[in-house]
Amino acid sequence: MPTPGPAEPARPAGSSPLARAERFVWLSPRVLEQRRFAYHFLGGGAEAVETALTAYLGTDGGYGHALDPDLRGPVSQPPHAVHALRVLDGIGRCGGQRVERLCRYLTSVSTPDGALPVCHPSPHGYPAAPWVPSADDPRGALLTTGPVVGLLHRNEVWHAWLFRATDFCWAAVAALAEGGAAMRPYEVAAAVAFLDGVPDRARAEAAAERLGRRVREERLIVPSPVPEPAGDRPEAPGPDEPLQVHDIARTPGSPARRWFTDAEVERSLDALVAAQQEDGGWPPHRRAWTPGATLEWRSVATVEALLTLRAYGRRI
Repeated sequence: MPTPGPAEPARPAGSSPLARAERFVWLSPRVLEQRRFAYHFLGGGAEAVETALTAYLGTDGGYGHALDPDLRGPVSQPPHAVHALRVLDGIGRCGGQRVERLCRYLTSVSTPDGALPVCHPSPHGYPAAPWVPSADDPRGALLTTGPVVGLLHRNEVWHAWLFRATDFCWAAVAALAEGGAAMRPYEVAAAVAFLDGVPDRARAEAAAERLGRRVREERLIVPSPVPEPAGDRPEAPGPDEPLQVHDIARTPGSPARRWFTDAEVERSLDALVAAQQEDGGWPPHRRAWTPGATLEWRSVATVEALLTLRAYGRRI
């Protein structure tokens, strides 16, 4: 008599958002998002996610190979590190030798002020989205440094690189909150990612309050008045498109959640539910510039949308 194999994980039934999303995920090209979906929603293992993520790992400890789909080619870049840390944080594996090597990579590509550039001037010639900056002497950016520092602190990672990078983030967040820097939606999201994880909670709450006041005054994050049907959504103009409440306050525990009323949060979540497309996937936050990147971003957006809806207690 054959030995029975392991029990198959419970599958979402019917035409629920989760069941529709599962069909899309298995049709999508990236094994990484398939493994993430299985881990978060089907009882899959963390080891399988780590194995899939390893395919993007470079010899320098950083990540490349279009882990962030807007940057093609094998070269390690800071946006790939942001994505890798989000994946590892989600499966409870953000630590150990893998992250130690990543911190050494971050040290090697940091700017003189101890921060990360949006894009390091590594060997040119690999395709990238038209909005990705290319400079031989790039500046440190909150856009990449904030999420990386926040995720490392959130997971109690201690490394020498973090000291100056954390100081950079505090200064950058203060400049945003006090009007000393132009405010763009994705920089606000990066600031919140930093504040979500930094260990000085009292300081983080105070900084979030100041930042939220400016966000409200400038109406930078405007809650959707009604859910938009997925087919009626305009094409995203690029990475600085307006963001919704749920893009900024990804979980109810985020200090950014207090920037918005309960009604605004619920409308934003309604819009997120309505944005699921006919094939079960969610649209990306990026203008289409190459078919492969668009489909890969849709895979990422689908997993992130489901995680956000679940975090807020929505039935999926």
